[in-house]
Amino acid sequence: MKRLLITIDGPGGAGKTTVSRKVAQRLGYTYVDTGALYRAVALAVLRGRCSAEDDDKLVEVCKCLAFEFKDTARGFVLFMNGVDISGEIRTQQITMLASALSARPVVRQYLLDVQRRMAKDGGVVFEGRDMGTVVFPEADVKLFLYADHDARALRRYKELVANDQMVSLEEVSETIKRRDYDDSNRVLAPLKPARDAIRIDSTFLGIEEVVDLVFRHIGDSL
Repeated sequence: MKRLLITIDGPGGAGKTTVSRKVAQRLGYTYVDTGALYRAVALAVLRGRCSAEDDDKLVEVCKCLAFEFKDTARGFVLFMNGVDISGEIRTQQITMLASALSARPVVRQYLLDVQRRMAKDGGVVFEGRDMGTVVFPEADVKLFLYADHDARALRRYKELVANDQMVSLEEVSETIKRRDYDDSNRVLAPLKPARDAIRIDSTFLGIEEVVDLVFRHIGDSL
């Protein structure tokens, strides 16, 4: 059976993380959360007290990082330099810093190389914002998952509260608005669906319904 390279892009809160994980697990593929990679760099930058605008320092920070996604009893977990950081990278502070870093060419180039090394043998599901447009325009299957703003804000709020983050729904809603604007209007790799991407509106769909839709679309490619 052909081992596909699958990309699932979309804005925050659309459900693409959970969907991507489930698709990868059902196929026996590796799951790569590219947003988590940017968050991991943000965590390293924050720990190093490095400015998000100091490209020389950013290059030095990135050179010291090694990433691995492992399928554990808790699902796919990101390790940075051998340490599980999945619980540290889901704060609002990391979210906004990761967004700023995603616009820095030196960070994007570093993670571009990381992602392409991960994809070289296929059998990977990449989740992100520009996977199908910039990183893997040749991907076997490209999907773009979206939902209306209120649905996404509520989902992200519940996720943060479940991780013991003290936030209000209004704060989360405003953060998503700013992130959407920044991601969609940046000059470098803006958030948008690839021209040949399959678009799925998850506003009124449960996770399993979305996963089933994804498999209907990728079935012919397997």
